[in-house]
Amino acid sequence: MSAPPDADSSGRIVALDRDAIDELLGTEIVGRIGCHVDGLTYVVPVIYAYDGSALYVASLDGQKTRMMRAEPRVCFEVDRYDGPRGWRSAIVQGRYEELEGDAAAHALSLLAQRFAGTGRRPAAREPNSRTVCFRIVVEEVTGRAVNRVAAPFESTSSVE
Repeated sequence: MSAPPDADSSGRIVALDRDAIDELLGTEIVGRIGCHVDGLTYVVPVIYAYDGSALYVASLDGQKTRMMRAEPRVCFEVDRYDGPRGWRSAIVQGRYEELEGDAAAHALSLLAQRFAGTGRRPAAREPNSRTVCFRIVVEEVTGRAVNRVAAPFESTSSVE
């Protein structure tokens, strides 16, 4: 994988620009939602789709949705580890919005498009009263990356 546009090769942590953050959010499959209510912090992985302004998720109703209904300010984290060569991550501060009707259908369509042609598909399940579609509307994003020229103990000479 290539280095993020804002990463230098010194191994220092650098900030990612919005284009690099959008690329990361748009290409990863699993992210983590963080929510906090009544002294309890909960972080949970989810499969998502990103449209440039919101993250879309379809999930069973449970602890995360109950917590986000009570406190809609949430964070979302995604990262990519490139082995010893480096890593990159993005954090979204946003607002939970539960979706119904056409908006929920749009979320499911985005998720289906996200997985089209990848050889991966979310598990098929019949819609039921416990399925909740929601989005996290992006309010603020930050991103960081480290890129190292060569992995530790990796030779940079070629063998002929």
